[in-house]
Amino acid sequence: MIHEVFMPALSSTMTEGKIVEWVKAPGDRVEKGETVLIVESDKADMDVESFYEGYLATIIVPAGGNAPVGEAIALIAETEAEIEVAKQQAAGAGSAAATPATPAATAAPEPVAVSPEPVAAPTATRSDRLVASPRAKKLAKSLGVDLGSLTGSGPHGRIVAADVEAAAGVTAKPAIATPVAPAVVTAPVAAPVATAPAAPAPTPAIAPGQFVPYSTFQQAVVRNMEASLNVPVYRVGYTITTDAIDSLAKQLKPKGVTITVLLAKAVAATLAKHPLLNARVTETGVQYNEAINVAIAVAMDDGGLLTPVLGRADQTDLYSLARNWKDLVARSRTKQLKPEEYTTGTFTLSNLGMFGVDRFDAILPPGTGAILAIGASKPTLVATADGLFGVKRQMQVNLTCDHRHIYGAHAAAFLKDLADLIENRPESLTL
Repeated sequence: MIHEVFMPALSSTMTEGKIVEWVKAPGDRVEKGETVLIVESDKADMDVESFYEGYLATIIVPAGGNAPVGEAIALIAETEAEIEVAKQQAAGAGSAAATPATPAATAAPEPVAVSPEPVAAPTATRSDRLVASPRAKKLAKSLGVDLGSLTGSGPHGRIVAADVEAAAGVTAKPAIATPVAPAVVTAPVAAPVATAPAAPAPTPAIAPGQFVPYSTFQQAVVRNMEASLNVPVYRVGYTITTDAIDSLAKQLKPKGVTITVLLAKAVAATLAKHPLLNARVTETGVQYNEAINVAIAVAMDDGGLLTPVLGRADQTDLYSLARNWKDLVARSRTKQLKPEEYTTGTFTLSNLGMFGVDRFDAILPPGTGAILAIGASKPTLVATADGLFGVKRQMQVNLTCDHRHIYGAHAAAFLKDLADLIENRPESLTL
């Protein structure tokens, strides 16, 4: 019997995927549950496993190619004798399924399974795969570094760009390198020789008139932004004094709690009192979400944007949230997040205050009801309650809402309660 391998849907928004690498080659033995290829989804590289055992008879879509979700990308034959039959079927029907006239063809297509942990991994041998980030793989190719000779310093032994860069400073001849991402975790390395370049190679300039096609990630962003145009939104701004929460953040910083985590916890606690802000519109009504999952926008090293999710943030203690957030950010940098870790947000935070931005408007992510844009906290001259002037740290926030179910009064009440919590009771976030 011959089975089809289909392009899987690795996330709810994925419409097509790019094949990063075929782990198996035509003619290779394939076991059930064994990784066959690596696919780039909207925002992560993921291993794709086989539901069948047999032989990878033929590859229809090669590495580097794109295919719509549900399209056949390879054929697996249960016996070696059927390999040639599968090749003939693929040659005669292109990317179509095996022809019904052939007794070995399957009656109905079945999708392949997706492994629980997404990774980006170049292959050293078919039996022993190296685990490396896509950026490390590209950098190694550019610098002529053998990935098989490296020990990864990233999560779970993953080879990151910093490992390749360090090795290149010792063994590789000077070359024009691709942009290097900052390493999430680094390991001690030997000092480079005197002739090695001391500074990272410059980012290659885009030539005038050059055309750069969208990546799979960028295509997903374009679709999401276009979908947002169909939603009637409005924005409400609010000024929040941050002296109290800034002081708390300084006390908790040694324990790994950042201001981002504090703000996420404050938003989650306020959403518990305003469930409408955590709800979303469907075709027939308003769906109130069971959990408060706070998504936080993170800028990627390649210019993209990802929104890792702090699940059930209102029910999780602050220190656990801090640990979860550190782990999510580290894995997002190397595209190791699972789809449920970046697609299940019910409310979104976008913080450009860390870049010194005073205020900005955020675009509503599809499938949610609101997003909060957070500006920088800065010393501001204000009038005090006793009629004098004083200096307080304040930040501007801007709430973008879906006007189909969230009205101005709802947004204003939410912001008022959020400001009260941040200004007067931030210590309650630690309870």
